Amino acid sequence: MTEGVVYEVNDGIAVLRVDNPPVNALSPHVRLALNELIRKADEDPAIRGVVLTGTGKVFVAGADIKLINMPRTGPTIGDFLAHVEGMRKPVVAAVQGTALGGGFEIALGCHARVALAGNRVGLPEATLGLIPGAGGTQRLPRLVGAAVALEMIVSGRHLEVEEALRLGAVDAVVEDDLLGHAFAWVDRLLARSLLPRARDRQPSGDMTDIEAARTAFDCKAAELGTNGTAATQAAIAAVADSFDRDFDEALAREIEAFTRLRTSPVAQARIHAFLAERAARHVPGVKSDTPRRPVDTVAVIGAGTMGAGIAITLANAGYAVCVVDAAVESLDAARTRINTTYGDLVGRGRMSAGAAETARARLRWFSDLAEGVAEADLVIEAVYEDMDLKKRIFAELSRLAPDHAILASNTSYQDIDALARETARPERVVGMHYFSPANVMKLLEVVRGAATSPQTLASVLDIARRTGKIPVVVGVCYGFVGNRMLWQRTVQTQKLLLEGCSPREIDTVLTNFGFRMGPCQMQDLAGIDVAWRLRKARGERMEPVDTIADAGRWGQKTGKGYYLYPEGVRTGVDDPELLEIVAGVAGRLKVPRRRVGGEEIRKRLLFPLINEGFRIVEEGMVERPGDIDVVYLHGYGWPRDKGGPMHHAETYGLKRLADDLDRMAETLGEEELRPTRFLRELADTGGSLAEIDART
Repeated sequence: MTEGVVYEVNDGIAVLRVDNPPVNALSPHVRLALNELIRKADEDPAIRGVVLTGTGKVFVAGADIKLINMPRTGPTIGDFLAHVEGMRKPVVAAVQGTALGGGFEIALGCHARVALAGNRVGLPEATLGLIPGAGGTQRLPRLVGAAVALEMIVSGRHLEVEEALRLGAVDAVVEDDLLGHAFAWVDRLLARSLLPRARDRQPSGDMTDIEAARTAFDCKAAELGTNGTAATQAAIAAVADSFDRDFDEALAREIEAFTRLRTSPVAQARIHAFLAERAARHVPGVKSDTPRRPVDTVAVIGAGTMGAGIAITLANAGYAVCVVDAAVESLDAARTRINTTYGDLVGRGRMSAGAAETARARLRWFSDLAEGVAEADLVIEAVYEDMDLKKRIFAELSRLAPDHAILASNTSYQDIDALARETARPERVVGMHYFSPANVMKLLEVVRGAATSPQTLASVLDIARRTGKIPVVVGVCYGFVGNRMLWQRTVQTQKLLLEGCSPREIDTVLTNFGFRMGPCQMQDLAGIDVAWRLRKARGERMEPVDTIADAGRWGQKTGKGYYLYPEGVRTGVDDPELLEIVAGVAGRLKVPRRRVGGEEIRKRLLFPLINEGFRIVEEGMVERPGDIDVVYLHGYGWPRDKGGPMHHAETYGLKRLADDLDRMAETLGEEELRPTRFLRELADTGGSLAEIDART
């Protein structure tokens, strides 16, 4: 056995089996082994053909992303495929698992591809800001046509092998005995005078397909107000090369483009995001063998917007769901809302009518708490943010819910430990902070209380993933991670409005940065009255937003907020009356008005938020800085091309950031804007967040 690849011989056929757990990544030792063993098989006169396969659920996962920035050493996959294409012995890929990226490129370079049914193939490099770098932009067009190949490469989508067979990307799909079928393909190819090679084929279609794709790409970029992505432009150019360039020259240009993109800020940000998402799955104290609590039935307490969204999420994943609300009219409204949602999903082709009906059938409705939670394995409280009410509910749940049941709160910022103290089972109390709309947003902040057991945490994480959520474990603090940081942006938004900025100026700065909407647009969508009501209940005030809410300007729901929303218009129209309201508040508070430039707006909206992230890391509210980036990528619309707030801090420069915050504090007279002790320490010592991520 050469490290990472097992070599066996069966009836004159060499089997090269990639075995590099956990995902058969193309690490340097695997590339070395593949290159050595293909030559061994080629040079052995007793070997009549080769079958290349993998071990486990993955054929080959492609390059090890963690090593992507390391200098390339040893033979490459390009070297391996060049040797395969020069052989007179057939090489058949037996795709027993998922084949993505470099793994699929290896399969494309073999003389035939046999895949086990139910698996997927694809070239997802574009999701990392890259293009394929081992011949994928050249071999795939020659097998499936330029138009199809370009769409696959630009979108990065995964294909079921059955679709790949129809398109021509694989030669056979089998239900069982994969190796037996692959051996038969070796013998079938031996009967041919020439071995089929993707490189010898001409792509179907012509350059009009490329130009049509380029036009569509330019239109989409214009619609988004951007210049598009360098990876998309490079993919179009590379696939165009498959028509009019020498194959080997085109391969060289592909590698050149891949190398250029690999070091770009966009690729570095997207690679960081990918690795951060992967790292967030590793939670201290939770392992694969940690006992789980079986969960079949979930009770959702509260039939409002959040409760309904959570119920849909759970029902879609196959859970029996009991929706509980003392107000019968709230249950009726939730039932109507849920039926409308399923109707929309069916109407838009997102769900079949049968699947929607099956999910709806999993929902039951209760106005009595004891009856609603009697069979629950998990109870999710989703009432409005009144801590006294939540405490009363948790005390009742401790008495009424089965002893084994996990008790969770969907609170956005309340103290999970205080709720746990109301129960006789603090080890089974946890926070499950969904984001609105809960049936759409991917992020789930899982709040680990002081007493939350590993079993409870492991069970909730499994539920999150089964329901399609991206869970991030956070600690107990006011606002947890996302909302705690967002508060800093909210404060600066209000101050910028008072100083003379219009909502459009503020929002445009962030949409130019890459957010889909700015803070004023987001508040209009969510409803300005939500936080206003909470502040009124606490006897607090925030200006100018509370004066805006006093005027009945609650956002899209009332047709006016920071913007006007004429009937049928959802994007918002500038409103001079709003500016007059804000100017009146500024005059009353004696806030000097001035012209604020775009750079200052951007720094004031982002840097205090990022500074709070450093405080969260310092306090141990997250396991690693990258967890914060995952929260902001999936819960708050941070642009993936910027990697997340902590990655942005790293790329901007920690010393620059700390110095800018110091200047901001002095200029604005706000000492709370000073860099945190942790940020200043890293800035002064040359420390790195990436090093902290790597250690954890």
